[in-house]
Amino acid sequence: MNTLIRNGTVVTANETRKADVLIEGGRISQVGPGLAAGSDARVIDASGTYVIPGGIDAHTHLDMPFGGTMSSDDFLTGTRAAAFGGTTSIVDFAIQARGTRMRDALDTWWKKAEGRATIDYGLHMIVTDLAGAGLEDMDDMVREGVSSFKLFMAYPNSLMVDDGTIFKALSQTAKNGALICMHAENGSVIDVIVARAVAEGNTAPIYHALTRPVKAEAEAVHRSIALAEIAGVPVYIVHLTSEDALNEVREARDRGVPAFAETCPQYLLLSIDDLARPGFEGAKYVFTPPLRPKEHQPKLWDGLKHDHLQVVSTDHCPFCFEDQKILGKDDFTKIPNGGPGIENRLQLIYHHGVNAGKITLNRFVEITSTTPARIFGMYPRKGEIAPGSDADVVIWDPEAVHTLSAKTHHMRVDYSMFEGFEIKGNARTVISRGEVIVDNGKFLGKPGRGQYLKRAARGGAWK
Repeated sequence: MNTLIRNGTVVTANETRKADVLIEGGRISQVGPGLAAGSDARVIDASGTYVIPGGIDAHTHLDMPFGGTMSSDDFLTGTRAAAFGGTTSIVDFAIQARGTRMRDALDTWWKKAEGRATIDYGLHMIVTDLAGAGLEDMDDMVREGVSSFKLFMAYPNSLMVDDGTIFKALSQTAKNGALICMHAENGSVIDVIVARAVAEGNTAPIYHALTRPVKAEAEAVHRSIALAEIAGVPVYIVHLTSEDALNEVREARDRGVPAFAETCPQYLLLSIDDLARPGFEGAKYVFTPPLRPKEHQPKLWDGLKHDHLQVVSTDHCPFCFEDQKILGKDDFTKIPNGGPGIENRLQLIYHHGVNAGKITLNRFVEITSTTPARIFGMYPRKGEIAPGSDADVVIWDPEAVHTLSAKTHHMRVDYSMFEGFEIKGNARTVISRGEVIVDNGKFLGKPGRGQYLKRAARGGAWK
Protein backbone atom coordinates (compact mmCIF):
# COMPACT_ATOMS: atom_id res chain seq x y z
CA MET A 1 0.00 0.00 0.00
CA ASN A 2 1.26 3.47 -0.90
CA THR A 3 1.32 5.95 1.97
CA LEU A 4 1.18 9.72 2.22
CA ILE A 5 2.38 11.34 5.44
CA ARG A 6 0.86 14.82 5.64
CA ASN A 7 1.30 17.92 7.76
CA GLY A 8 4.43 16.81 9.61
CA THR A 9 7.79 18.48 10.15
CA VAL A 10 10.47 16.51 8.31
CA VAL A 11 13.72 16.42 10.23
CA THR A 12 16.97 15.11 8.76
CA ALA A 13 20.59 15.53 9.78
CA ASN A 14 20.79 18.63 7.60
CA GLU A 15 17.42 20.38 7.67
CA THR A 16 14.05 20.85 9.33
CA ARG A 17 11.05 21.77 7.19
CA LYS A 18 7.32 21.40 6.85
CA ALA A 19 6.76 18.79 4.16
CA ASP A 20 4.72 15.78 3.14
CA VAL A 21 6.32 12.40 2.42
CA LEU A 22 4.98 10.09 -0.28
CA ILE A 23 5.87 6.41 -0.03
CA GLU A 24 5.50 4.13 -3.04
CA GLY A 25 6.70 0.54 -3.39
CA GLY A 26 8.46 0.58 -0.03
CA ARG A 27 10.61 3.58 -0.97
CA ILE A 28 10.25 7.31 -0.49
CA SER A 29 9.23 8.77 -3.83
CA GLN A 30 8.64 12.44 -3.02
CA VAL A 31 9.25 14.90 -0.20
CA GLY A 32 7.65 18.33 -0.39
CA PRO A 33 4.64 20.49 0.42
CA GLY A 34 1.14 19.71 -0.78
CA LEU A 35 1.78 16.24 -2.19
CA ALA A 36 -1.10 14.22 -3.59
CA ALA A 37 -1.65 10.47 -3.52
CA GLY A 38 -3.97 8.06 -5.26
CA SER A 39 -7.39 7.30 -3.85
CA ASP A 40 -6.19 3.92 -2.60
CA ALA A 41 -3.25 5.35 -0.61
CA ARG A 42 -3.08 5.31 3.17
CA VAL A 43 -2.97 8.87 4.52
CA ILE A 44 -1.33 9.54 7.88
CA ASP A 45 -1.84 12.91 9.53
CA ALA A 46 1.44 13.86 11.20
CA SER A 47 0.31 17.25 12.51
CA GLY A 48 2.30 18.32 15.54
CA THR A 49 4.95 15.63 15.05
CA TYR A 50 8.40 15.19 13.58
CA VAL A 51 8.93 12.85 10.63
CA ILE A 52 12.41 11.38 11.03
CA PRO A 53 14.47 8.56 9.49
CA GLY A 54 14.13 5.22 11.28
CA GLY A 55 16.77 4.75 13.94
CA ILE A 56 19.83 2.58 13.25
CA ASP A 57 21.39 0.74 16.18
CA ALA A 58 24.86 -0.28 15.01
CA HIS A 59 25.76 -2.33 18.10
CA THR A 60 23.52 -5.15 19.35
CA HIS A 61 24.05 -8.68 20.64
CA LEU A 62 20.95 -10.81 20.06
CA ASP A 63 20.90 -14.52 20.88
CA MET A 64 24.57 -14.27 21.89
CA PRO A 65 26.41 -16.86 23.99
CA PHE A 66 28.32 -15.50 26.99
CA GLY A 67 29.52 -17.07 30.22
CA GLY A 68 27.59 -20.30 29.82
CA THR A 69 24.28 -18.63 29.00
CA MET A 70 22.63 -16.69 26.12
CA SER A 71 21.50 -13.09 25.86
CA SER A 72 17.79 -13.17 26.63
CA ASP A 73 16.55 -11.35 23.53
CA ASP A 74 16.66 -13.25 20.23
CA PHE A 75 16.12 -11.75 16.79
CA LEU A 76 12.34 -11.83 17.24
CA THR A 77 11.99 -10.23 20.66
CA GLY A 78 14.96 -7.91 20.23
CA THR A 79 13.96 -6.46 16.88
CA ARG A 80 10.34 -6.12 17.96
CA ALA A 81 11.45 -4.13 21.02
CA ALA A 82 13.71 -2.02 18.80
CA ALA A 83 10.76 -1.20 16.55
CA PHE A 84 8.65 0.00 19.48
CA GLY A 85 11.43 2.48 20.23
CA GLY A 86 11.71 3.80 16.66
CA THR A 87 14.68 1.73 15.49
CA THR A 88 14.15 0.19 12.06
CA SER A 89 17.61 -1.29 11.37
CA ILE A 90 20.28 -2.93 13.52
CA VAL A 91 23.78 -4.27 12.98
CA ASP A 92 24.37 -7.30 15.18
CA PHE A 93 27.58 -9.25 15.80
CA ALA A 94 28.40 -12.71 14.48
CA ILE A 95 31.17 -14.37 16.49
CA GLN A 96 33.92 -16.45 14.89
CA ALA A 97 34.84 -19.29 17.25
CA ARG A 98 38.57 -19.92 17.43
CA GLY A 99 39.68 -22.64 15.05
CA THR A 100 36.70 -22.10 12.73
CA ARG A 101 36.09 -20.10 9.55
CA MET A 102 34.20 -16.82 9.50
CA ARG A 103 31.79 -18.39 7.03
CA ASP A 104 30.62 -20.76 9.79
CA ALA A 105 29.78 -17.84 12.06
CA LEU A 106 28.00 -15.95 9.29
CA ASP A 107 25.83 -18.96 8.46
CA THR A 108 25.02 -19.46 12.16
CA TRP A 109 23.88 -15.87 12.64
CA TRP A 110 21.84 -15.88 9.43
CA LYS A 111 19.99 -18.88 10.84
CA LYS A 112 19.43 -17.05 14.14
CA ALA A 113 17.79 -14.16 12.27
CA GLU A 114 15.93 -16.05 9.54
CA GLY A 115 12.21 -16.20 10.17
CA ARG A 116 12.54 -14.06 13.31
CA ALA A 117 13.83 -10.55 12.55
CA THR A 118 11.02 -8.03 12.28
CA ILE A 119 13.24 -5.16 11.08
CA ASP A 120 16.21 -5.08 8.71
CA TYR A 121 19.55 -6.23 10.04
CA GLY A 122 23.21 -6.27 9.07
CA LEU A 123 26.06 -8.18 10.65
CA HIS A 124 29.53 -7.30 11.87
CA MET A 125 32.03 -10.16 12.25
CA ILE A 126 33.88 -10.61 15.53
CA VAL A 127 37.34 -11.91 14.61
CA THR A 128 39.08 -14.21 17.09
CA ASP A 129 41.39 -16.14 14.75
CA LEU A 130 43.27 -14.99 11.65
CA ALA A 131 45.33 -18.17 11.29
CA GLY A 132 45.26 -20.04 8.02
CA ALA A 133 42.92 -18.39 5.52
CA GLY A 134 41.69 -15.72 7.93
CA LEU A 135 42.67 -12.72 5.83
CA GLU A 136 41.06 -14.26 2.75
CA ASP A 137 37.97 -14.94 4.85
CA MET A 138 37.75 -11.21 5.58
CA ASP A 139 37.64 -10.49 1.86
CA ASP A 140 34.94 -13.11 1.43
CA MET A 141 32.89 -11.52 4.20
CA VAL A 142 33.09 -8.11 2.51
CA ARG A 143 31.68 -9.68 -0.66
CA GLU A 144 28.82 -11.01 1.48
CA GLY A 145 28.04 -7.52 2.75
CA VAL A 146 29.80 -7.89 6.10
CA SER A 147 31.87 -4.74 5.72
CA SER A 148 32.98 -4.32 9.34
CA PHE A 149 34.92 -6.47 11.78
CA LYS A 150 35.23 -6.23 15.55
CA LEU A 151 38.38 -7.13 17.46
CA PHE A 152 38.79 -7.31 21.22
CA MET A 153 41.66 -6.00 23.31
CA ALA A 154 39.87 -7.45 26.37
CA TYR A 155 38.74 -10.89 27.58
CA PRO A 156 42.01 -12.88 27.39
CA ASN A 157 41.67 -16.57 26.53
CA SER A 158 38.32 -16.07 24.83
CA LEU A 159 37.89 -13.05 22.57
CA MET A 160 41.09 -11.03 22.98
CA VAL A 161 43.60 -10.91 20.12
CA ASP A 162 47.15 -9.55 20.15
CA ASP A 163 48.43 -6.38 18.52
CA GLY A 164 49.91 -8.30 15.60
CA THR A 165 46.51 -9.78 14.75
CA ILE A 166 44.89 -6.37 15.08
CA PHE A 167 47.47 -4.83 12.75
CA LYS A 168 47.02 -7.62 10.18
CA ALA A 169 43.27 -7.09 10.20
CA LEU A 170 43.63 -3.32 9.91
CA SER A 171 46.08 -3.72 7.02
CA GLN A 172 43.67 -6.02 5.20
CA THR A 173 40.98 -3.34 5.30
CA ALA A 174 43.29 -1.10 3.27
CA LYS A 175 42.70 -3.61 0.47
CA ASN A 176 39.06 -4.62 0.92
CA GLY A 177 37.56 -1.34 2.19
CA ALA A 178 36.14 -2.76 5.41
CA LEU A 179 36.13 -1.00 8.79
CA ILE A 180 37.68 -2.35 11.99
CA CYS A 181 35.69 -1.79 15.21
CA MET A 182 37.71 -2.01 18.41
CA HIS A 183 36.68 -3.02 21.92
CA ALA A 184 39.41 -0.97 23.54
CA GLU A 185 40.49 -2.00 27.04
CA ASN A 186 43.86 -3.33 28.15
CA GLY A 187 42.66 -6.84 28.94
CA SER A 188 45.99 -8.21 30.13
CA VAL A 189 46.39 -5.54 32.79
CA ILE A 190 42.73 -5.77 33.79
CA ASP A 191 43.08 -9.53 34.31
CA VAL A 192 45.88 -8.94 36.83
CA ILE A 193 43.80 -6.37 38.72
CA VAL A 194 40.77 -8.69 38.69
CA ALA A 195 42.80 -11.60 40.07
CA ARG A 196 44.07 -9.41 42.91
CA ALA A 197 40.53 -8.29 43.82
CA VAL A 198 39.17 -11.84 43.89
CA ALA A 199 42.13 -13.05 45.97
CA GLU A 200 41.39 -10.31 48.50
CA GLY A 201 37.73 -11.37 48.71
CA ASN A 202 36.40 -8.34 46.84
CA THR A 203 33.68 -10.05 44.81
CA ALA A 204 30.69 -7.65 44.86
CA PRO A 205 29.38 -6.15 41.58
CA ILE A 206 31.07 -2.78 42.24
CA TYR A 207 34.45 -4.44 41.72
CA HIS A 208 33.58 -5.04 38.08
CA ALA A 209 34.09 -1.30 37.64
CA LEU A 210 36.89 -0.85 40.14
CA THR A 211 39.03 -3.47 38.38
CA ARG A 212 38.63 -1.89 34.94
CA PRO A 213 40.21 1.57 35.33
CA VAL A 214 39.62 4.46 32.98
CA LYS A 215 43.30 4.50 32.02
CA ALA A 216 43.03 0.91 30.78
CA GLU A 217 40.42 2.12 28.31
CA ALA A 218 42.28 5.28 27.29
CA GLU A 219 45.54 3.38 26.73
CA ALA A 220 43.81 0.85 24.48
CA VAL A 221 42.03 3.58 22.52
CA HIS A 222 45.39 5.29 21.99
CA ARG A 223 46.96 2.01 20.87
CA SER A 224 44.04 1.22 18.52
CA ILE A 225 44.37 4.57 16.81
CA ALA A 226 48.16 4.26 16.57
CA LEU A 227 47.88 0.84 14.91
CA ALA A 228 45.31 2.19 12.46
CA GLU A 229 47.56 5.14 11.65
CA ILE A 230 50.44 2.78 10.90
CA ALA A 231 48.15 0.74 8.63
CA GLY A 232 46.81 3.91 7.03
CA VAL A 233 43.12 3.09 7.58
CA PRO A 234 40.15 4.34 9.61
CA VAL A 235 39.17 2.79 12.94
CA TYR A 236 35.93 2.82 14.95
CA ILE A 237 35.95 2.64 18.76
CA VAL A 238 32.88 0.94 20.20
CA HIS A 239 31.08 1.89 23.45
CA LEU A 240 33.44 4.67 24.58
CA THR A 241 32.81 5.52 28.24
CA SER A 242 35.19 8.15 29.58
CA GLU A 243 36.69 11.59 29.18
CA ASP A 244 40.19 10.07 29.04
CA ALA A 245 39.30 7.81 26.12
CA LEU A 246 37.40 10.63 24.41
CA ASN A 247 40.47 12.84 24.60
CA GLU A 248 42.42 10.24 22.61
CA VAL A 249 39.80 10.23 19.85
CA ARG A 250 39.47 14.01 19.78
CA GLU A 251 43.21 14.58 19.57
CA ALA A 252 43.51 12.07 16.74
CA ARG A 253 40.65 13.67 14.80
CA ASP A 254 42.18 17.10 15.33
CA ARG A 255 45.28 15.72 13.58
CA GLY A 256 43.14 14.57 10.66
CA VAL A 257 43.15 10.89 11.60
CA PRO A 258 39.95 9.07 10.50
CA ALA A 259 39.08 7.85 14.00
CA PHE A 260 35.41 7.37 14.85
CA ALA A 261 33.69 6.43 18.08
CA GLU A 262 30.31 5.66 19.58
CA THR A 263 28.93 5.90 23.07
CA CYS A 264 25.76 4.46 24.62
CA PRO A 265 22.87 5.87 26.68
CA GLN A 266 24.05 4.07 29.82
CA TYR A 267 27.36 5.94 29.81
CA LEU A 268 25.55 9.26 29.32
CA LEU A 269 22.97 8.72 32.05
CA LEU A 270 24.14 6.09 34.58
CA SER A 271 27.24 5.94 36.74
CA ILE A 272 29.41 3.73 38.92
CA ASP A 273 27.03 4.59 41.77
CA ASP A 274 24.51 2.18 40.22
CA LEU A 275 26.96 -0.68 40.63
CA ALA A 276 27.12 0.12 44.34
CA ARG A 277 23.38 -0.41 44.87
CA PRO A 278 22.52 -2.47 47.96
CA GLY A 279 22.66 -6.25 47.92
CA PHE A 280 23.18 -7.72 44.49
CA GLU A 281 21.23 -5.01 42.63
CA GLY A 282 24.46 -3.66 41.17
CA ALA A 283 24.68 -6.77 38.96
CA LYS A 284 22.01 -5.25 36.74
CA TYR A 285 24.63 -2.68 35.71
CA VAL A 286 27.51 -5.04 34.99
CA PHE A 287 28.60 -4.60 31.38
CA THR A 288 31.91 -3.89 29.74
CA PRO A 289 33.45 -1.34 29.68
CA PRO A 290 31.94 -0.44 33.06
CA LEU A 291 30.04 2.61 34.19
CA ARG A 292 32.22 5.56 35.22
CA PRO A 293 31.95 8.34 37.82
CA LYS A 294 29.31 10.96 36.97
CA GLU A 295 31.84 13.62 36.02
CA HIS A 296 32.48 11.83 32.73
CA GLN A 297 28.87 12.27 31.55
CA PRO A 298 28.95 15.98 30.55
CA LYS A 299 32.20 15.36 28.67
CA LEU A 300 30.54 12.65 26.59
CA TRP A 301 27.53 14.86 25.85
CA ASP A 302 29.94 17.60 24.78
CA GLY A 303 31.71 15.06 22.55
CA LEU A 304 28.42 14.25 20.83
CA LYS A 305 27.63 17.92 20.35
CA HIS A 306 30.98 18.71 18.73
CA ASP A 307 31.34 15.52 16.65
CA HIS A 308 34.18 14.05 18.67
CA LEU A 309 31.72 11.17 19.11
CA GLN A 310 29.75 10.30 16.02
CA VAL A 311 27.20 7.65 16.99
CA VAL A 312 24.96 6.55 19.85
CA SER A 313 24.36 2.78 19.88
CA THR A 314 23.12 0.56 22.70
CA ASP A 315 25.41 -2.49 23.04
CA HIS A 316 22.11 -4.24 23.82
CA CYS A 317 23.02 -7.56 25.45
CA PRO A 318 20.39 -8.43 28.05
CA PHE A 319 20.54 -11.09 30.74
CA CYS A 320 17.68 -11.65 33.16
CA PHE A 321 18.46 -10.72 36.74
CA GLU A 322 16.71 -13.60 38.47
CA ASP A 323 18.20 -16.54 36.58
CA GLN A 324 21.23 -15.20 34.66
CA LYS A 325 22.88 -12.30 36.48
CA ILE A 326 22.54 -14.40 39.62
CA LEU A 327 25.24 -16.72 38.26
CA GLY A 328 27.75 -14.24 39.70
CA LYS A 329 26.13 -13.87 43.12
CA ASP A 330 29.38 -14.66 44.92
CA ASP A 331 31.88 -13.62 42.23
CA PHE A 332 31.51 -10.55 40.03
CA THR A 333 33.67 -12.18 37.34
CA LYS A 334 30.85 -14.68 36.71
CA ILE A 335 28.10 -12.10 36.22
CA PRO A 336 27.08 -12.18 32.53
CA ASN A 337 28.25 -8.90 31.01
CA GLY A 338 25.53 -6.88 29.34
CA GLY A 339 22.39 -4.83 29.74
CA PRO A 340 19.11 -4.05 27.94
CA GLY A 341 18.56 -0.86 26.00
CA ILE A 342 17.52 -1.47 22.37
CA GLU A 343 14.02 -0.11 22.97
CA ASN A 344 14.93 3.08 24.82
CA ARG A 345 17.79 4.65 22.84
CA LEU A 346 15.82 7.28 20.91
CA GLN A 347 13.61 8.11 23.89
CA LEU A 348 16.55 8.72 26.19
CA ILE A 349 18.70 10.66 23.73
CA TYR A 350 15.79 12.85 22.65
CA HIS A 351 14.66 13.64 26.20
CA HIS A 352 18.07 14.06 27.84
CA GLY A 353 19.72 15.48 24.72
CA VAL A 354 17.26 17.56 22.68
CA ASN A 355 14.83 18.53 25.45
CA ALA A 356 17.74 19.37 27.76
CA GLY A 357 19.43 21.55 25.13
CA LYS A 358 22.57 19.39 24.94
CA ILE A 359 22.15 18.58 21.22
CA THR A 360 19.98 19.92 18.41
CA LEU A 361 17.10 18.03 16.82
CA ASN A 362 19.15 17.59 13.63
CA ARG A 363 22.11 16.26 15.59
CA PHE A 364 19.76 13.79 17.28
CA VAL A 365 18.85 12.38 13.87
CA GLU A 366 22.48 12.44 12.78
CA ILE A 367 23.89 10.41 15.69
CA THR A 368 21.04 7.90 15.91
CA SER A 369 20.44 7.24 12.20
CA THR A 370 22.28 9.10 9.45
CA THR A 371 25.87 8.74 10.62
CA PRO A 372 25.63 5.03 11.45
CA ALA A 373 24.13 4.55 7.98
CA ARG A 374 27.07 6.41 6.44
CA ILE A 375 29.81 4.76 8.49
CA PHE A 376 28.48 1.24 8.06
CA GLY A 377 27.67 1.23 4.35
CA MET A 378 23.88 1.69 4.37
CA TYR A 379 23.53 5.29 3.18
CA PRO A 380 21.50 6.68 1.40
CA ARG A 381 19.13 3.73 1.40
CA LYS A 382 18.95 4.00 5.18
CA GLY A 383 19.26 7.00 7.48
CA GLU A 384 17.63 9.56 5.21
CA ILE A 385 14.26 11.06 4.22
CA ALA A 386 14.76 11.57 0.50
CA PRO A 387 13.49 10.19 -2.82
CA GLY A 388 14.96 6.73 -3.42
CA SER A 389 15.65 5.95 0.23
CA ASP A 390 13.90 3.06 1.93
CA ALA A 391 10.69 4.19 3.58
CA ASP A 392 12.03 3.64 7.09
CA VAL A 393 10.21 6.48 8.76
CA VAL A 394 9.28 7.33 12.34
CA ILE A 395 6.50 9.72 13.25
CA TRP A 396 7.86 11.16 16.48
CA ASP A 397 5.51 12.79 18.97
CA PRO A 398 7.53 15.37 20.93
CA GLU A 399 4.75 15.73 23.51
CA ALA A 400 4.29 12.05 24.36
CA VAL A 401 5.14 11.32 27.99
CA HIS A 402 6.27 7.86 29.04
CA THR A 403 7.78 6.18 32.09
CA LEU A 404 10.44 3.57 31.36
CA SER A 405 9.83 0.34 33.24
CA ALA A 406 10.31 -3.40 33.03
CA LYS A 407 6.54 -3.64 33.53
CA THR A 408 5.84 -2.00 30.17
CA HIS A 409 8.90 -2.50 27.96
CA HIS A 410 8.99 -5.13 25.21
CA MET A 411 12.51 -6.44 25.75
CA ARG A 412 12.62 -10.02 27.06
CA VAL A 413 14.36 -9.19 30.31
CA ASP A 414 13.08 -8.80 33.85
CA TYR A 415 14.49 -5.36 34.67
CA SER A 416 15.16 -1.98 33.13
CA MET A 417 18.45 -0.15 33.54
CA PHE A 418 16.38 3.04 33.38
CA GLU A 419 13.53 2.00 35.68
CA GLY A 420 11.34 4.98 36.53
CA PHE A 421 12.96 7.41 34.08
CA GLU A 422 10.33 9.90 32.85
CA ILE A 423 10.78 10.85 29.22
CA LYS A 424 8.99 13.27 26.92
CA GLY A 425 9.09 12.37 23.23
CA ASN A 426 8.34 8.97 21.75
CA ALA A 427 7.69 7.09 18.52
CA ARG A 428 3.98 7.16 17.60
CA THR A 429 4.12 5.36 14.25
CA VAL A 430 7.03 3.32 12.92
CA ILE A 431 7.27 2.43 9.23
CA SER A 432 9.75 -0.08 7.82
CA ARG A 433 10.13 -0.22 4.04
CA GLY A 434 6.68 1.31 3.66
CA GLU A 435 4.97 -1.03 6.10
CA VAL A 436 3.52 0.27 9.34
CA ILE A 437 4.95 -2.05 11.99
CA VAL A 438 4.13 -0.05 15.13
CA ASP A 439 1.19 2.29 15.58
CA ASN A 440 0.07 3.88 18.83
CA GLY A 441 1.65 1.19 20.99
CA LYS A 442 0.49 -1.77 18.90
CA PHE A 443 2.89 -4.03 17.03
CA LEU A 444 1.73 -4.78 13.48
CA GLY A 445 4.87 -6.35 11.99
CA LYS A 446 5.47 -10.03 11.38
CA PRO A 447 8.37 -12.31 12.38
CA GLY A 448 10.78 -12.80 9.50
CA ARG A 449 9.84 -9.69 7.56
CA GLY A 450 13.24 -8.12 8.33
CA GLN A 451 15.74 -8.32 5.48
CA TYR A 452 19.48 -8.91 5.65
CA LEU A 453 21.42 -5.74 4.80
CA LYS A 454 24.29 -6.41 2.45
CA ARG A 455 26.37 -3.40 3.41
CA ALA A 456 28.80 -1.57 1.16
CA ALA A 457 32.52 -1.40 1.85
CA ARG A 458 34.24 1.93 2.24
CA GLY A 459 33.85 4.03 -0.89
CA GLY A 460 31.44 1.54 -2.44
CA ALA A 461 27.83 1.95 -3.47
CA TRP A 462 24.88 0.47 -1.60
CA LYS A 463 24.14 -3.07 -2.80
